[in-house]
Amino acid sequence: MWIEALGGAALALTLPGSAYLATLTVAAALARPRRCAAPAADAPSVVIVVPAHNESIGLLRTLHSLRREVSRCSRTRVVVVADNCSDDTAAVALAAGVDVLERHDASLRGKGYALQFAFNAIEDADWFVVIDADTDVAPGFLAAMRACMTPDADALQCRYGVRDPLAGRRQTLADVALGAWNVLRPRGRSALGLSAGILGNGFALSRSTLQAVPYSAHSIVEDVEYHLLLVRSGLFVRWVDAAQVRGDMPHATAAASEQRARWEGGRLRLAAERAPGLLRSVCRGQGRLADPLLDLLLLPLAWHVTLLLFALAMASMTGESVMQTLAVAGLATVAMHVAVALRLIGAGRTHLRALLGVPAHVAWKLCLAGATWRASRRHAAWVRSARQAP
Repeated sequence: MWIEALGGAALALTLPGSAYLATLTVAAALARPRRCAAPAADAPSVVIVVPAHNESIGLLRTLHSLRREVSRCSRTRVVVVADNCSDDTAAVALAAGVDVLERHDASLRGKGYALQFAFNAIEDADWFVVIDADTDVAPGFLAAMRACMTPDADALQCRYGVRDPLAGRRQTLADVALGAWNVLRPRGRSALGLSAGILGNGFALSRSTLQAVPYSAHSIVEDVEYHLLLVRSGLFVRWVDAAQVRGDMPHATAAASEQRARWEGGRLRLAAERAPGLLRSVCRGQGRLADPLLDLLLLPLAWHVTLLLFALAMASMTGESVMQTLAVAGLATVAMHVAVALRLIGAGRTHLRALLGVPAHVAWKLCLAGATWRASRRHAAWVRSARQAP
């Protein structure tokens, strides 16, 4: 009896996530993302904000990528926010010919504070585009984003993948994971008429949106936190499938572990703080909050798959056919989710070979459970991930 109870509990934890994944996967697979109209003659003024904390090593590559795009679009400039820097990030940006804002406040650390500072300080922008300091933007990125900056748009989010995805197995697996998280899921939400979400890189906010909902998100996962504020206020993030950015991912195991634990711990903390209130709001008829609630409650895929495998093992031991069927269906949903993500990112043989490392990747993620729990504490410190020299 206790075996069935354990298996049933594990399965119950996965059922909402499996249903949510299945819905988004089918919607994304069938979606035909709309293209925005050509930009109007009175195109809005755009400031590309690059938050940077001790990013002097790789900043020039990012600015070179942005310079190509800015040269093709009028009324657009780049502003680097040198936030609590102890290196020469500001000097590197100035030498590259872009504007710089410097912020020094050791008591308020993190990307959310840097963005809030920039949005408040810059007064000549109709739209802000946020690009991380370790990012390449694809050709045509800015034109695609500007085409969607219509008067009825509140916010935009583009595709967000991995810079140099074929550099190693870790990078390639990360590209598959981001294909699921940063392409398939927002594309699926968009197809269902939902707000696409904010992914932390390659997103845009209009000035009117920031006036209605000031950027006051300061948690480790400030992008998810701010999206909750937008949806609560009835605002909407539009998906821009034609634009893409690619951000750097840590190569070293220690740095990758630190980044993953910090991000998943931040989501866990946000879920603990916000999920009960979101559930109450949904029960009171605010249906638009159901999607961000389900998103917060969705476990990391490694944990999700582990629970499904555990439930399947328990069902096999007891002969519980219903539990077995549901566990197999959940695993099939994850497989479909990954397969559609691979198609959407145009994966090749290198991506398929990298999938052989999934069992080791899942084991690595499970070993991070303790660090993830520590990162979920209320006062967990923000720490910058180590970078590779370009």
